[in-house]
Amino acid sequence: MKFLGLEISRAGASVPAQARVEPPVLAAAAEAETSGTATPQQWITEIGWGGGPKLSAKLPRVTPQRGEQHGTIFACCNNIAGDLSKVPLKLWQRQSDGQEVRVREHPANYLLNVEASPGVPAKIMRFALVYAWALRGNGYAFGPRDGGGELEMIELVDQDGCTPLRAGRDRFYDFTDGAGELRRVASRSMVHLRYMALDGWTGRSPLQVAAETVGLAFAAQESAVRSVSGAHSKAYLKLGEHYGDEKTLERNARRIKNTLLNQGSDGIPILGPDEDIKSLDLTAADQELLQSRKFDREQLAAIYRMPPSKLQMLEYGVKANGEQQAIDYLTDCLFHWSGLAEQTMAMAVLTRREREAEFFLRHDFDALLQPTIKERNEALHKAVGGPIMTPDEARKKIGLPTVEGGDKLNPAPNMTRDDSAGKADKKGKEE
Repeated sequence: MKFLGLEISRAGASVPAQARVEPPVLAAAAEAETSGTATPQQWITEIGWGGGPKLSAKLPRVTPQRGEQHGTIFACCNNIAGDLSKVPLKLWQRQSDGQEVRVREHPANYLLNVEASPGVPAKIMRFALVYAWALRGNGYAFGPRDGGGELEMIELVDQDGCTPLRAGRDRFYDFTDGAGELRRVASRSMVHLRYMALDGWTGRSPLQVAAETVGLAFAAQESAVRSVSGAHSKAYLKLGEHYGDEKTLERNARRIKNTLLNQGSDGIPILGPDEDIKSLDLTAADQELLQSRKFDREQLAAIYRMPPSKLQMLEYGVKANGEQQAIDYLTDCLFHWSGLAEQTMAMAVLTRREREAEFFLRHDFDALLQPTIKERNEALHKAVGGPIMTPDEARKKIGLPTVEGGDKLNPAPNMTRDDSAGKADKKGKEE
């Protein structure tokens, strides 16, 4: 009999209870043995499953530095970082009635849109942070606070020299700040943009996730460069067998090669009766390889959700309306990246009490959808006569000063204006 974890014997002596030993779980092993995954057959290992060698090991290594050398990857990262940094990142508050009000008196507004740290414009900070995030999957910036809890600055750190640390559910970061001091700070003092973080913290680069596809693109680019530059072989030289020794053979081959490569020579080498030079030009297979790089561009653009028209891939035609292209780019690409950036940056620059009060950050993408003067004036005219906008509000949009009576909404076109005052004056004159 057991009582409070002790085994009580018949004689009344108490002995420690024996630890329960669970039986081994054999079902999973038996199932694996039956299905064949425990000892995979040869056809499984040949295509990369199981313990066989992976074909991706023969591809170029995918690194952020290597990725920047590919024009399509650089263009994708540059477009995302450039467009997110050139528009204002504004602070808003959602009130109880659902209305969103712009918050201006907050240090985050200045740090995110004017000067991020001493001497560093906010646009440069945001561009570098988002660029590293899109390329590497992680972007780091230091956001210290003063004794009153106010945000002091948002300072870029060395992206390669920042090391995330983990202690349970807490996260810390080791890095060197702008003053050259080694620091270890909690996650509350770091702006850490992370992409595809399956655990919520460890960011992964899109290039890392699609490493085999990106590796194929790198391999195709390297092969294309070798083909165009002639690094495979520009020509081959057939030498005779009448040379007495190996040194004489090498010396003669070097003489002929120098004659061909020397710009000061006439380019006419002297050959023996059984010697020949065969020039190699760009073959049809090499030209087809260059054509296949278009497919690589499409795959890389899809990884970053980048519309082909934004990368000047116009061979398949584009929509005639440039404004519609900008809208597609905004909805398909920028909204995806900006939404992640806004919430992650809000975790660092806003306090928990501010977030509970429904403060939030939002990129103002109106700058990307600039209308023509005609379209702008027609839209404002309809908004004023709608009426959803006062004349003063419309005039402020185009930089004009306010006018007397411009703070009142005009009645809708199908509504009669209030002319009761005019009728009263007319009646008074008749009397």
